[in-house]
Amino acid sequence: MICSSVPGVFCAGADLKERRNMSQSEVKVFVNSLCSAFLYLEKVCIPTIAVIEGVALGGGLEMALACDIRICGENALMGLPETGLAIIPGAGGTQRLPRLVGNAIAKEIIYTGREINGKEALSLGLVNYFVPAGEAYSKALAVAREINAKGPVAIRMAKRAISEVVDTDMRSGLALEEDCYDQVLNTKDRLEGLAAFAEKRKPKYTGE
Repeated sequence: MICSSVPGVFCAGADLKERRNMSQSEVKVFVNSLCSAFLYLEKVCIPTIAVIEGVALGGGLEMALACDIRICGENALMGLPETGLAIIPGAGGTQRLPRLVGNAIAKEIIYTGREINGKEALSLGLVNYFVPAGEAYSKALAVAREINAKGPVAIRMAKRAISEVVDTDMRSGLALEEDCYDQVLNTKDRLEGLAAFAEKRKPKYTGE
């Protein structure tokens, strides 16, 4: 889970006062490092959950977009305000937001730079859960525990099968799904899952 230790703020984005004193090359290096970090976060083989309480703006929202699941409190405020500063989201925002909410909605959000509250974010599909303020972390824990009860190899393969087919055709996607399924067929966890179902008990998965 990714969350903030600062009340009312998930991540407010770049320090604009610092940015004013940076050269063009320094800005480029900084933005590229953010992009690389969020790509690394996106590629982590286990599920990631962003816990959004308060503001998640600019790079803050881009970090949340790189996670698998987003959970926000009713005090959440999200946005990509970069066009108001005559720049564009440069750490994945122009690529990940359309994949979540569709091109038309993403264009409107990025073009206007407007802020989105938690309720609207849920309706747009930007977040998975919208809960009372202060309860996002506990909800994230509940979701994490639910995921943790499943077969570890199966979860990793499911993430791979979903994540790697965003820009491919159905035939290639199905081939990848088949490859991932083959990798869970030979696990002890698969047999444990079947045994637990037959014996009407909770499975005890080991990741083998």
